[in-house]
Amino acid sequence: MTSSSAKRPARTLLVAAVTAVVALLASMLALAPKSGRASSHREAPLVSADPQVDSTDLYAFVSPDDPSTTTLVSNWIPFEEPAGGPNFFAFAPGVRYDINVSNDGDARPEITYRWRFKNHYRNPNTFLYNTGPVTSLDDQDLNFYQTYDLVKKVPGRAATMLVDDGVVAPNNVGGASMPDFTALSDAAIETFGESKTWAGQVDDPFFLDLRVFDLLYGGDFSEVGNDTLKGFNTHSMAIQVPNSELAMAGDASGNPVIGVWTTASRRSTRIQKADGSQSYKGEWVQLSRLGMPLVNEVVVPVGLKDYFNGSKPKDDAQFLGAVQDPELPRLIEAVYGIAAPDSDPATEGIQRADLISVFLTGVEGLNQPANVQASEMLRLNMSIAPCEESCATHSSLGVIEGDTAGFPNGRRLADDVIDIALQVVEGELLGSLTDLGDAVNANDVDFRSTFPYLAPAHAGSTAAPH
Repeated sequence: MTSSSAKRPARTLLVAAVTAVVALLASMLALAPKSGRASSHREAPLVSADPQVDSTDLYAFVSPDDPSTTTLVSNWIPFEEPAGGPNFFAFAPGVRYDINVSNDGDARPEITYRWRFKNHYRNPNTFLYNTGPVTSLDDQDLNFYQTYDLVKKVPGRAATMLVDDGVVAPNNVGGASMPDFTALSDAAIETFGESKTWAGQVDDPFFLDLRVFDLLYGGDFSEVGNDTLKGFNTHSMAIQVPNSELAMAGDASGNPVIGVWTTASRRSTRIQKADGSQSYKGEWVQLSRLGMPLVNEVVVPVGLKDYFNGSKPKDDAQFLGAVQDPELPRLIEAVYGIAAPDSDPATEGIQRADLISVFLTGVEGLNQPANVQASEMLRLNMSIAPCEESCATHSSLGVIEGDTAGFPNGRRLADDVIDIALQVVEGELLGSLTDLGDAVNANDVDFRSTFPYLAPAHAGSTAAPH
């Protein structure tokens, strides 16, 4: 845990939000048993044993090369070793992978983009993922491949088919198997109307030192500076749509704030047959949920993590307690002696109105929708222009460093959410400038400048991760 290299000029926008949510706290406190929110790498017991439905990260940002559109990225399956064959990683058939969008502040989805995947084998009489070099998505040497249907669901209307039998970009088996993997992956981009989508394997864009769980970086700040996810891949679904499609009235300038979260659902009963085949029956059950990064990992107590993954944003008043009095600052206080902050010391107990604004309502004047119902999701103001590295105010620390196009106003691929989260939970918005961080300030490989923006997957022919 080290000081971040960035300087600390502008904080007034977020600090002003603290007083804006005090009334909300008072009205919700009666509904505050201990729990929490959101999903990340191996964050809950059940999905840790079911990685195909473990949503690792969610990103939402105004597209840097086309600000009239917004890009949503949903990542799944943590810690994919690139050489993990012969049965390489894949999306799960029989699962509804959803990206949900609320555009009126009511904590319910007004739009759902849903992916459903199918497995295909060209030759079942070989153990190989590919039987020779693969140069195209329809190459007969690509033995295993997946296709998907993408539909758009709006309450009260019939579902709209956006992509029928789209092809998933394959895993990067290695240089001999995929001699031009980037071109092969790019061929999986599907265009429909003014929108695009893509699904497949990519470099895991999240960067952090996961030794935080060794009682906060070894108890003496000695265990920092190593990107634990360096060299690992993940599976991703990305979609880019016009801002006007996401806005409530079809006009992003009049209704610019959206809330986004992902879910994965599967039928309740799995039937395993002696011949190795499976089938699913029963009601659909939500298995995973993700909005803001890290919260289910470090806020929700272990006994409630699986419960949270099956919950819905409209019921999030029940989770207020864990946000206003999170465990992480108390652990930091116990290990390092840094006092856990309190946004209202005159009130009995910890009152973190600053965290309520970031995680539950959006920040007033930045990304809080009108008539907001407190609920955990990633909120994005689509009217704020993108600010990439060439932008004068760009910072990987996002809003706390004066870059209002960054986290927690949505989340860009390069936003350093670990440093941001550590600093915010330690009272950054309350004037306590700790500058805490994990000394991992960027991804191990560069992101791309065009859709889907994610870096191509690491090849299985290279050395192991790290």
